[in-house]
Amino acid sequence: MALDTVSFNVPQGEIFGVLGQSGAGKSTLIRCINLLERPTSGSIHIKEQEITALKGLALRKERQRIGMIFQHFNLLNSRTVADNVAFPLEVMGYSRSARQARVGELLELVGLDGRARAYPAQLSGGQKQRVGIARALAAKPDVLLSDEATSALDPQTTLSILELLRDLNRTMGLTILLITHQMDVVKQICHQVAILEAGKLIEQGRVSALAAQPDSRLAQTLFPHPESYRPRAGATVVTISFTGDATDEPILSNLIRNFDINVNILSGNIENFGDLRLGQLQVELVGGQIEAAIDYLKKLGLRVEVNR
Repeated sequence: MALDTVSFNVPQGEIFGVLGQSGAGKSTLIRCINLLERPTSGSIHIKEQEITALKGLALRKERQRIGMIFQHFNLLNSRTVADNVAFPLEVMGYSRSARQARVGELLELVGLDGRARAYPAQLSGGQKQRVGIARALAAKPDVLLSDEATSALDPQTTLSILELLRDLNRTMGLTILLITHQMDVVKQICHQVAILEAGKLIEQGRVSALAAQPDSRLAQTLFPHPESYRPRAGATVVTISFTGDATDEPILSNLIRNFDINVNILSGNIENFGDLRLGQLQVELVGGQIEAAIDYLKKLGLRVEVNR
């Protein structure tokens, strides 16, 4: 799958998700970012360095700044956990004592300090991915690339791996570019997201901001509205987006009581985005003081979209 004018910036210290279904171009994108495939046009920058301008030894050295974790772990089955984590350090010429010290730090960091002598066949899927994460961090990279790193795991294990990545981001300031087809992954840990379809970037921005925009692709996926519904004569259809403490407010009962309005709920949902709660309601308003009710909602700080 070719990429067509894909451009985005991953802020340092954030988790940036690239969301797309099979065939969207996600694998091509991540292979271009680490230059396993060289793009035919455009450029890729890591901090101040344009890595598309590098070749040979200079490129190999720059790749050491990019850690990578994979869907199917890519561990060496004949090596122990410790030796798998140490492998990139061997390639870089670290001494045996330096490798041992760094491996010990990393296994403790990912919660595997008691499994150093185990082999991959003796590990669960989640443990294998923790080994993969430790290996990816061995050379202290500036950026961690995650290529569908949780799609082969069960939901509970997925959650534990995402929590680990979020902790690494928070404690180390690690920049993470995360490729996924799973909306739940984006909801759990991503600060920003770009949506990829057929090689094109169709939407990007902060997850919370896109989710709060009723007309965004992200919001339409998270909060689907009934397609067959037609408003009754004289009714006003309103989409209300709300965050934080507003998700617990009795908004609809206040409208009914204070503005003499009949309210018909068409659709609604509340989603969690990391530590942020965000909800959306689509309601039909009939009779009473509709304009005053809409002004009231806006003064509460809610986002209101009116479809008459």
